[in-house]
Amino acid sequence: MGISRRRALKLLGGIAPLAIAPKVFGRYSFQNDHTDHFMEELLNGPKSSSVKFNFNPDWKVLVGDATDASNKDFNDSSWDSRSLPYAWNENDAFKKDIAELSTGIAWYRKHFSIPASFKGHKIFLECEGLRQAGFFYLNGQLIGKSENGVMASGFDLTDYLFYGDKENVLAVKTDNSWDYRQQATGSRYQWNDKNFYANYGGLNKNLYLHIKPQVYQTLPLFSSLATTGIYIYGTNFDIPGSAAQVHVESEVKNESEADKSLYLEVLIKDLGGKQVARFLGKPTMVTRGSTAVLKADDLVKGLQFWSWGYGYLYDVQTTVKQGDSVVDTVTTRTGFRKTAFENGMIYLNDRVINIHGYAQRTTNEWPAIGNAVPAWLSDYSNGLMIESNANLVRWMHVTPWKQDVESCDRVGLMQAMPAGDSEGDVKDQRWVQRKELMRDAIIYNRNNPSIIFYECGNKGIIDSQMQEMKAIRDQFDPHGGRAIGSREMLDSQIAEYGGEMLYIDKSATKPLWEMEFSRDEGLRKYWDDYTPPYHKDGDGPLYRGKPAPEYNHNMQSHAIENVNRWYDYWKVRPGTGCRVSSGGVNIVFSDSNTHHRGQEVYRTSGEVDAMRIKKQNFFANQVMWDGWVDTEKQRIHIIGHWNYTEGTEKDIYVVSTAPKVALFLNGKSLGYGEQSKEFLFKFKNVKWAKGQLVARGYDKNNTAIVTHQLQTAGTPAALKLTLVDRPTAFLADGHDLQLLEVEVVDKEGNRCPTALNMIEFKLNGPALWKGGIAVGPGNYIGAKILPVEGGVNRVFIRATRQPGLISVAAVAEGLKSQTIQFESKPVTVINGLAKNLPSDGLNGQLTRGTTPETPSYVISRIPVEVSAARAGVNQQDAGKCYDDNEKSGWSNDGKIQTAWMEFTLEREAQLSAIDIKLNNFRTKQYPIAVKVEDTEVFRGLTERSLGYFSIEFPPTKGKKVMISLIGNAKTEDDIEGEVNGKKLGDGIKAAGSELKGSLGIIEVEFYEKPRL
Repeated sequence: MGISRRRALKLLGGIAPLAIAPKVFGRYSFQNDHTDHFMEELLNGPKSSSVKFNFNPDWKVLVGDATDASNKDFNDSSWDSRSLPYAWNENDAFKKDIAELSTGIAWYRKHFSIPASFKGHKIFLECEGLRQAGFFYLNGQLIGKSENGVMASGFDLTDYLFYGDKENVLAVKTDNSWDYRQQATGSRYQWNDKNFYANYGGLNKNLYLHIKPQVYQTLPLFSSLATTGIYIYGTNFDIPGSAAQVHVESEVKNESEADKSLYLEVLIKDLGGKQVARFLGKPTMVTRGSTAVLKADDLVKGLQFWSWGYGYLYDVQTTVKQGDSVVDTVTTRTGFRKTAFENGMIYLNDRVINIHGYAQRTTNEWPAIGNAVPAWLSDYSNGLMIESNANLVRWMHVTPWKQDVESCDRVGLMQAMPAGDSEGDVKDQRWVQRKELMRDAIIYNRNNPSIIFYECGNKGIIDSQMQEMKAIRDQFDPHGGRAIGSREMLDSQIAEYGGEMLYIDKSATKPLWEMEFSRDEGLRKYWDDYTPPYHKDGDGPLYRGKPAPEYNHNMQSHAIENVNRWYDYWKVRPGTGCRVSSGGVNIVFSDSNTHHRGQEVYRTSGEVDAMRIKKQNFFANQVMWDGWVDTEKQRIHIIGHWNYTEGTEKDIYVVSTAPKVALFLNGKSLGYGEQSKEFLFKFKNVKWAKGQLVARGYDKNNTAIVTHQLQTAGTPAALKLTLVDRPTAFLADGHDLQLLEVEVVDKEGNRCPTALNMIEFKLNGPALWKGGIAVGPGNYIGAKILPVEGGVNRVFIRATRQPGLISVAAVAEGLKSQTIQFESKPVTVINGLAKNLPSDGLNGQLTRGTTPETPSYVISRIPVEVSAARAGVNQQDAGKCYDDNEKSGWSNDGKIQTAWMEFTLEREAQLSAIDIKLNNFRTKQYPIAVKVEDTEVFRGLTERSLGYFSIEFPPTKGKKVMISLIGNAKTEDDIEGEVNGKKLGDGIKAAGSELKGSLGIIEVEFYEKPRL
């Protein structure tokens, strides 16, 4: 039923019609029953239930300081009008180096009214985060501050508000200075770092207003409100039986004038809204002024378990009751999954999963926008990781925004959640800050099933500090099924997982996975040496005075690098022994406005560019990663395009999971490719000819199992505009973004992959131009004229607060132009409050299906344990090279006559392989001989590697194995320096290791083939 204008005016406080008309009675206010329900809530107040309002619309913003801007009556009419989230320096994003991003003071002010019907309720502000510090003033009074630049904060507004017809003003002074110091201690925050944490200033995350009764379920905002909210978890999982014991714990605060006997009623609803469980807790007396935790649990059957690529989520409705009366109701969206971390492996829903994914900057930023994107765009970006067959994102350095956390829940992407760090251990106030941030982040995010790991540092910390962090986890999330650890921590007795930046580590106990592999860079603009603009692979600026080809790749070589690097982890995956690697994550997923080594002012290591257009290494990962451990789906991809000039002759590379690959040009076979690194196939000196290039993969029985083809596109003829698909309407909320793709196509509509045309855009309608990015002056940030690269580019259009028809025209010289039209839909905002939440309309994505019931790997090698060892010298250390500890090892004294070890195995075996991690594995090659009993099975030079060197030989029976140095070691030190100039070590410290006769063994393993 609609509400009359007269009644609404009266009940909302008698606001003058002319004043309220633009906000309440404009043509966008009463759209449907949803709007009527919204109005009813405002008129009558919440009905014994917590209500959450969107507080993002209609702010005023000033960049710079202003005297008295905290005062309620300050005149802000000349300030910019913005809707949140909004980073005031957004136009710097990807235009400036991270260290040059604009910093300083900015003010945000919001005018709003609270209906008289809300008087007597508790009213809280939730700010999901800001950068760096914010000081909050309500009606001229300082109500609180947030200083860490990462975590959400909350404020009790109840006693500071005006109700009815008297306006309220919330003013927030933000300061994103790089050198900001905590007011109480004078300490800087370690993570406020110019290399890693892109500085997009101001209120750059969502804000909400919570209306609650006097007895209410608290918010999970510990530092600011000293409350922990709701905690939901499962135990006693029965994965085959689709059941688990579901526990709900809700912190309740009684701010009424009477003691209350309260209990919890829990309803669980599935994706379709169907109730799947209802259960009750026991009554608890909550005295006035006190806080208590109400609990309830029950066995729930018929559960769909959250999994990789299966973002199945439930709405858990927790109702606090007194007798039959409802006191407060809150709905929490969560999911259920089982985890384990043992035997060097990670288990999800009883199935081993090998980590393959990305180390992504937590800002997850976009050109001309920064991090402050609408929620649908978070799902789009994170969903692309799933499409590339990534299963985990390791957010780097600081806790991710709640919007990204919830997005990963929906798309089915596991997360490693850090608290706050830069690089390096600290023991002063900054360590206290790190612990406080970890505590707050755990409490705030513990109901999000996609978080699998808590990361305590981007560098290793000492075990006593790890124990402090673990105690925080155990206090606030003891049942969440999350491992806590840090980068490195290989020999920690406390950490539950670890792993180095990019070296190969193995374990038979806690899982080790590598946290930043494939660190190379390359622009999407450059295909290869033979394609316009003919960038020679590796050409670019010097890095620290030396050529840096690894940071100036073309797409072809960058994709090949991804294959080479991933193979190092894949070959030591679960199933290859007792000690295994649990995989690794590639740095980064999307090009990032953080520290860089290539020619641009931003990092180009991404599998997609900054506008999330796919590079060739995206497809390489997609091929290699389609399986939990072993390959589960056959794939193939030809790296590159097939539009060259006459006379071009080049090597063609194909990435495939098939055992062998053949290439066909216009139906004629070019033979089989030369296989390397399991997944890469090279076809030498292929002469280009117009037409169709087909790669076909075959199994061991010569049956074709997978195909990919490239077709020569015709001459550029026209422009094509496409709206990137989204699940929600384009909203006129002043914040939403429309992502528009432009392509240069031939007369058949095929993209022209070598096109570099300049495109001019013309925008009409109620929208703002934000643009895109390309290589060139200022990276074309904000420009309405910019080029396509590889025949394609993308631009942003931002909504205003005015809905309506929008048109964008694209024009290029010599090409047929195109115009596209779309609408922005109205949004109801009443006196500064909106009911639609940023994530409305975004549902779980179930693309990969439920967790398979089959094993995820086949055992390919049987380990044979060592029972004893004899060494040429330093016998006391002989056991350290088979102790499952990557931080210890044996080394001789630098004399070649002592450079040997003899191993006695636990049993006689038909040995066929040895894996050995030699000291200085990345910089040294050792000439060695290996004998099984009296049979020499290897004589040669070891390879420099990121960890292990594998020796394979025909099965040889024996129980004793001798490994000896037969010549001088060769050293080549080309290890890159990190941002701080420090080089990664590649081994253990040992006396004499610099001498040519040195031999050091960190770990050695012996294998035989499985018995048939």
